[in-house]
Amino acid sequence: MKIIRRIGPHPHANGRKSAGAAGCPDILELDNGDFAVIGIDITAAALGILPADAGCGPDERIVRVPQETLVLAMPAIPA
Repeated sequence: MKIIRRIGPHPHANGRKSAGAAGCPDILELDNGDFAVIGIDITAAALGILPADAGCGPDERIVRVPQETLVLAMPAIPA
């Protein structure tokens, strides 16, 4: 597995800050065309509120990504 590029702007672009470069939500494109997402793990809190037809396997996590991160990344997401 290899990260090819960041999708969207750097998390600290335009003066956005985080303590010690931690807590930086990000979207990364992998060499197989999939994406890796860095966000806050909300799995425990979200499991009880998932729609009936959604699930989270034992090897999966539900992460929260700020709206701004996804909106800024949208133009760079390949169709």
